[in-house]
Amino acid sequence: AKEILKTFEKKDSKMKSAAATNLSFIYFQEKDFDQADKYADLAMSADHYNSAALTNKGNTVFVKQDYEKAAEFYKEALRNDSLCTESLHNLGLAYKRLNHLEESLDCFLKLHAILKNSDQVMYQLADIYELMGDRQQAIKWLMQVICVTPTDPHVLARLGKLHNDEGDKSQALQYYTESFRLFPCKIDVIEWLGVHYIESQFFEKATQYFERATLIQPTQVKWQLIVASCYRKSGNYQKALETYKGIHRKFPENVDCLRVLVRLSTDMDLKEVQEYATKLKKAEKMKEIREQKVKSGQGNTAGGRREGSGGSADSNHSSGSNRGERLSAKMRSLTVSNEPYEADSQKELDASYMDPLGPQIERPKTSAMKRVDDDDDFGDEELGDDLLPE
Repeated sequence: AKEILKTFEKKDSKMKSAAATNLSFIYFQEKDFDQADKYADLAMSADHYNSAALTNKGNTVFVKQDYEKAAEFYKEALRNDSLCTESLHNLGLAYKRLNHLEESLDCFLKLHAILKNSDQVMYQLADIYELMGDRQQAIKWLMQVICVTPTDPHVLARLGKLHNDEGDKSQALQYYTESFRLFPCKIDVIEWLGVHYIESQFFEKATQYFERATLIQPTQVKWQLIVASCYRKSGNYQKALETYKGIHRKFPENVDCLRVLVRLSTDMDLKEVQEYATKLKKAEKMKEIREQKVKSGQGNTAGGRREGSGGSADSNHSSGSNRGERLSAKMRSLTVSNEPYEADSQKELDASYMDPLGPQIERPKTSAMKRVDDDDDFGDEELGDDLLPE
C-alpha cells in the first residue's frame, strides 16, 4: 500500500496531499513517527487546508509530549473543518494532558453532541469528571457507557471503584463481582473482592479470590500468605499448615512464612518446630547480610563520589572485592552447611508474625464458677464465751 501511495507523489497537489496523508497515517500506526512526521509535512505543504494532514501532524507532536504545540495543530484543523471529530477528540486529550480540564470537558461535550453513542467519548467524559472530583457525574457517564457496552469488565470495575470511593459498598460489590465474572484475571478487582470478604469475616469466600490471584501471579508470595492466613482464620489449621509448608518449599527464604511455621508447629506440638526454628534463624541472618551488603554498596558508591580523585582506584577495588568475597563465602556457608545454625549474637529467636489479615478474633470466654473457700473468716481462732449463745 505504501509503494502504491508513493506513486502519487508526483501528481497534482490535491492527490499528492491525500496520498501523503495516508502514508503519514500508515507510518504512525507502525510507530515510525519520523516518517509519519515527514509525510504529514509533505501533505500540509501540498494542501495547508487539509484537516487530516494537520491532525496527523498534531499526532506526531503529541507523541513527543509537546501537548501545547499539538493542540495548535488540532485547532487549526478544526478551523478548516469544524466537524473533524479526530481533531476534536485529540484536542480534548491534549487539554487533559495539560490539566486544562474545563477545556477538555468542553471538547468532549461537543464531540458527544456529534457522536451520541460513542462509548469512548462517554468514557472520557467520565474520566474528566472524576479528575475534577465530581464522582456522581462520572458514575452517570459510566452508566451510559454500560448501556452501550454492557459487558466491558474495565468499565464495571471503574464503576465499582467510584461507588467504593463514595462509600456505597453494596453497589461496589455488585459491579466488582460482575467485572470479575466477565474477566476473572484483573488483580485489583480480585484484591478488592478478597479484602471485602475478609472484612465481612467470610474467609472461605475470600480464599477463592486470593487463590485465583496466586494463579495469575505465582511469583508473588503475598497472595499465598494471605490464602494460608484465611485458612487459619477459618479454623482450618491443618490446611493452613500444609499451605505454609508449600509456600516454604517455593520460597525457602521467606521469613514471614517461617515465623508462622514455627508458631503453628509450636501450637500443634509438632516435631518439626526445631527444624523450622533453625531455618528461621538462617533466613533472618541471610536477610540481615543482604541488607548490610546493600547498605555497604550504597556507602561505597557515595564514598567514591566524595573522594573524587583522592586515593587509589585499585586499592578501593581490592578492598571492595575482598569484602565481597568474604560476604559471598559467608552466604555460601549458610546455604550449604548442614550443621545447625548458631546466631552470632545471643538474641532470642524472633518468631513474631504480623498477620496480613489482622489479629485473630478471640473466642468468647465462658464463665467459670468461682471456687468456694471453705475456710471462714475466723480461721483457727477460738470463740469467746461472750459470742456463744446463752
